[in-house]
Amino acid sequence: MSILHIIKERRSVRKYKPDPIPEEALQRVLDAARFSPSGKNLQPWKFILVKDESLKQHLVKAAVGQSFIAEAPIVVVACAFPDNCYSRMGNYMKSWSVDVAIALEHLILQAQEEELGTCWIGAFEEKEVKSILGVPDGVRVLALTPLGYPDEKPGSRSRKSLEEIISFNSF
Repeated sequence: MSILHIIKERRSVRKYKPDPIPEEALQRVLDAARFSPSGKNLQPWKFILVKDESLKQHLVKAAVGQSFIAEAPIVVVACAFPDNCYSRMGNYMKSWSVDVAIALEHLILQAQEEELGTCWIGAFEEKEVKSILGVPDGVRVLALTPLGYPDEKPGSRSRKSLEEIISFNSF
């Protein structure tokens, strides 16, 4: 599949089969995150793979009751090390949130290639997630995604035209 095809076909999945993910497919998904770019190649991330059913149920509560998260065999929790990242992105901010977002997106795109579903979860209580998973102080949780075989076929989604989002030479 071409990368553009994968991007166009990817959808947020909110219903999962309990089927396990083959180890080879999981390794490719994780490698996609591992090989993603980051500021100064500092790779300021760690991904927690949550398989324990009890922990997944606790994550559902921390993610404002989004129960579909626990249906997937794995919940990926994307963490960042803000003190170990490029500190002058745009000469005004640290790169950790962008670096981890790129890595998680690479993971999500490879999951699509493997016919696995994901759903970027940004609605969660970070302090609760950190407490549930023992994430230390100084580490941030950027996002979560369930990872598993879809048990639905999400519909199409609209997109703005290129004219609405692109300009040349000036804003």
